[in-house]
Amino acid sequence: MQTQISEEFKNTPQGKEANDILRSCVHCGFCTATCPTYQLLGDELDGPRGRIYLIKQILEGNAVSEKTQTHLDRCLTCRSCETTCPSGVQYGRLIDIGRELVEKKVIRDPLSRFKRYALRKIIPYPERFSALLAVAQIAKPFLPGHLKAKIPVRAPLQKHTIVLENQSSQHSVQQEKVQQEKGLRRMLLLEGCVQSVSTPGTNSSARNLLQKLGIQLFSIPAAGCCGAVSHHLSAQEEGLDFMRNNIDAWWPFVGEQAVEEKRAEAIVITASGCGAQVKEYGYLLKHDKAYADKAQRVSELAKDISEILQDEIAADTKINNKGKKIAFHSPCTLQHGQKLDGVVEGILHRSGFELTPVNDAHLCCGSAGTYSIMQPELSQQLLHNKLDSLQKCSPEIIVTANIGCQMHLQSKAKVPVQHWIELLDDVVL
Repeated sequence: MQTQISEEFKNTPQGKEANDILRSCVHCGFCTATCPTYQLLGDELDGPRGRIYLIKQILEGNAVSEKTQTHLDRCLTCRSCETTCPSGVQYGRLIDIGRELVEKKVIRDPLSRFKRYALRKIIPYPERFSALLAVAQIAKPFLPGHLKAKIPVRAPLQKHTIVLENQSSQHSVQQEKVQQEKGLRRMLLLEGCVQSVSTPGTNSSARNLLQKLGIQLFSIPAAGCCGAVSHHLSAQEEGLDFMRNNIDAWWPFVGEQAVEEKRAEAIVITASGCGAQVKEYGYLLKHDKAYADKAQRVSELAKDISEILQDEIAADTKINNKGKKIAFHSPCTLQHGQKLDGVVEGILHRSGFELTPVNDAHLCCGSAGTYSIMQPELSQQLLHNKLDSLQKCSPEIIVTANIGCQMHLQSKAKVPVQHWIELLDDVVL
């Protein structure tokens, strides 16, 4: 694609990066076939190719309007188009740049600004989110059905928690278990924001399962939000600050100077959305001289838990499974963002589960971070289509790999929905 970047952007890091991405696009249109919003709306501007042209116009100095912002907002950032693209266009990065540029040029209405600000100031903070959830659960019986379905039931934490205190942490942590068991390998665990409050059993199962396989997971209290919420709501610097905070928290355990008894061999993440974000720290902080090298190191160590388990669950692993019939929903951040399509399915199949076929498994469920809140109508259409596909063969349970997808699916599913790690923990002896 030919470009003529305006003087305003030509020599900026964003302008140079976007120009390279735009030039890699051959506008073949293959991406439209796998774009969820294009399939629903049939509008070229609500598909990747159309949005690429809109971003090109911005960078070439053309007028930017609310219409431009609307079409970019409707993008799920599912990155299904990246999986389809024969030219390797980095669309996910381009849409982030486009949104940030439009955000500076188009003033949103007060309600929209408030929603986005509230999401950024509540979701990344577990204590704030927990308080809001508690209020919502009290009010749940009095809410309309469509709102009632969105409020999850807080799951109790039943298994042990292991925490390492970072020297810089000011947190007071109640520990059920603080002594490291001898002979176990060590890995760090990102607790997550919403997941740590809504489904704490996910990470508890992850700890329990990996301990059976000789690996001990530790949480660092100073580590917080991965930065995805702020990043995808165009609060770029705020998102980078979350990333820097996590790097600082983890560095004593993963850096070159980490002492042997504290060193961790990986950073394990059970929410695929967070995993996709942490794996991009190196890329997003590449221009930060103080953090570039550290961020790259953290990205290299970041692993979705499926990447650990595909190597650790061997043929001789003891499994007690009666062959439960399940449907697996592969989150976009797992299959398109992290390129781990088929990994979880393979683990579940080897562990004795019967996986039902899922039509259009590459399409988004409509959760997409804050998308289900900001674009409820489109989100609900995608949810309806996804549940039709997942429940077509009458599974006993639906499992997924991301907290956002899990909460979104269970709001309307006819069968239970949980994280696949909890299912696996129940059968591995």
